[in-house]
Amino acid sequence: MRFDALVGLVGALPCFDLALIVQAFDDRRDVVLTQMSRWMKQGRVIGLRRGWYTLAEPYRRATLAPAALANRMYRPSYLSGLWALGYYDLIPERVVWFTSVTPRVPRRFENPLGLFDYRNIKQEWFLGYRTVAHGGTEILVAEPEKALLDHWHLTAGEWTAERLGEMRYQNVELISARQLRDYALLYQSPRLDRAVSSWLQLARQTKQGTVTL
Repeated sequence: MRFDALVGLVGALPCFDLALIVQAFDDRRDVVLTQMSRWMKQGRVIGLRRGWYTLAEPYRRATLAPAALANRMYRPSYLSGLWALGYYDLIPERVVWFTSVTPRVPRRFENPLGLFDYRNIKQEWFLGYRTVAHGGTEILVAEPEKALLDHWHLTAGEWTAERLGEMRYQNVELISARQLRDYALLYQSPRLDRAVSSWLQLARQTKQGTVTL
C-alpha cells in the first residue's frame, strides 16, 4: 500500500477507519496496521482512536470539525451535557472537551483534536437531539432542554437551588418549561424532578430580574 494510493482513497474524507483500508487494498490487516503506524510516526496520518484515523494537512482535502468527529468516532451518539450547554450559550464558559451520550458502553478518547467523552444513557432516553450546522458541516447535538437533563442525570448529587446557581446559567428564555418537564418524565427520577422544579423557579426569578443564575 502506497501513501499516494491512500490519499487517493480517503483524501476527501474527514476521517476513516481501518476496515475501509483493508477492504480497498490487497494487503493483510497486520501489514496495513504496521504501515499506518509508520505514517503516524512520520506525521502523515493522525490516529483518532483505535482503528480510526485522519490524514494530516495538507494531504486531507476535507474540513475536519472536532464536533462532527465526536459524532463519527462512536455511534450512535450525540453531543450533550456541558458541551451542548456551552454551544447554546446557556453557560458562560466554552467547554473544550466534547461530551456525548450513547446507549453503548461509555468510552473516552484523547487525540490531537481533543478529548472525547462518551457517557452511557438508556436506549429509551436516546432522543431529544437535532441536526445543526457547525464548523462547516452538520452535527448531532441535544436540544437545550435535553442537554440540561443529560448533564443533571450524569452528574452525581442533588441539584439544589444553590448548586444550580453556581452554574451561572444564562439565556434561560431558550428553555421551554413544558419541554423540560416532558423530557424529565422519561427518566422517572425524583432527583431530576426536584432539579427541574428548582431550575424553573430560578429561571422565573431571573426573568423577573430578582436573581442572577
